[in-house]
Amino acid sequence: IAARVDYKLGAVLAGYITADELLSIYPEASKIANIKTAMVCNISSEDMRFGHYNLIIDAIAEEVKNGARAIIIPHGTDSMTYTSAALAFALEGLEIPVILVGSQRSSDRGSSDAYLNLMSAVYFAVNEDFKGVAICMHHSPSDDKMAILPPLKVRKMHTSRRDAFRPINTKPYALVDYISKSIERISEYPEKTSKQLVTRKFDDGLKIGIINAHPNMMSREIISYKGFDGLIIEGTGLGHFPNAKTDGVTAENERVFREVKKIIEAGVLVVITPQTIYGRIHLAVYTPGRRIRNIGVLGHLSDMTPETAFIKLAFLLSNYTKEESRQMMDKNLRGEISSRLEVEEFLV
Repeated sequence: IAARVDYKLGAVLAGYITADELLSIYPEASKIANIKTAMVCNISSEDMRFGHYNLIIDAIAEEVKNGARAIIIPHGTDSMTYTSAALAFALEGLEIPVILVGSQRSSDRGSSDAYLNLMSAVYFAVNEDFKGVAICMHHSPSDDKMAILPPLKVRKMHTSRRDAFRPINTKPYALVDYISKSIERISEYPEKTSKQLVTRKFDDGLKIGIINAHPNMMSREIISYKGFDGLIIEGTGLGHFPNAKTDGVTAENERVFREVKKIIEAGVLVVITPQTIYGRIHLAVYTPGRRIRNIGVLGHLSDMTPETAFIKLAFLLSNYTKEESRQMMDKNLRGEISSRLEVEEFLV
C-alpha cells in the first residue's frame, strides 16, 4: 500500500509500487533480514473495507504457518490506525511482530520519511523480543528516532507532519534510532502467551456509522442510522450529546435523545467516545450523561479512540451475538481500554 508522484499531473498516485519495487528502492533492508515479499492489496488506504482486513489476516496467518519470524506491512497513513486495530483484535495468540509502517511523503520524494520508517521497523522486528501488532512512524519531525506505537491506542494527529502518529492515553512501546542502531524501551511489551494463532474475520456486510455530537444537532441525523448494526457517537466533554429540552429553543434536543433511544430499542448498538481524543468517558458525573447511559448507550469509563471503538464494535458484531457484543464492548479485550491514565501520557 504505497504511492509515488505523478509528475504529469503533479499529484500523488497510490497503488503504483509493488512490494518488490519497494524493496528494490530500499535494498538495505535485505542486509538486516531475509525478506520475502508478497502483494496483498494495492490500494489507497482510504478505499479499504472490512474485506481487505480479511485478506491481510489470511496472508499473515499463511506466513506464520510457513515460519515467518516477523511481518512488515507498508500501509497508507490515512486509515492505518483502523487497520492496526483490526489486526490487533483479529489475531489472537500472535507470537511474532507484525509492524505496520507508512510514509507521510511518497517514497520517491527527497523529503520522504519512508526509508527510516521502514528500516526502523525491520531493525526493531529483528532485534527486539516483541510479539503482537504495532505501528512504526517518526517520533519527531527530524530523522532521529522512530516510535513503535500500540495498535489500539494510536491516532494520526496531523495531516502532513512526519510525526503525525501519536500514542493516545499511553506511551510508545519503544523508540528506535536506526542511525545509531539503538532501541530504547519506553513501556512494557505485550506478554508472550505461547498460544497457537487464532484468526477471526470481519463481516463486510456490517453497517456501522460514526457521527459527531455538535450544537444544533438534528434528530434526522440519528434517524438516518435506523437499520444499522452499530453507531459510534463522538461525544462532547465526558461523553454527551444534545438530549434535553431546557428552554424555548431546545425542543429538538429532546427529539435527538428520543431517536437515539429508538434506534437502541430497535437493536442498534450505540457507543459513545470522546471528541477530545484524550481522556476517559464518564457518564455518571453530569445528569445528561446519566440520561444517556440509562437508555443503553455504551462506552462508560472507556478511553478508546473513535477509530478503535469503531473497529472493536465491528469485530464483536462479526464474531459474537448482539447481546454478547453489548456485554463485551466496555470490557478490555486487547489493551484498548486503559486501567488508569497517567499525567505524562497527555500529548506525548
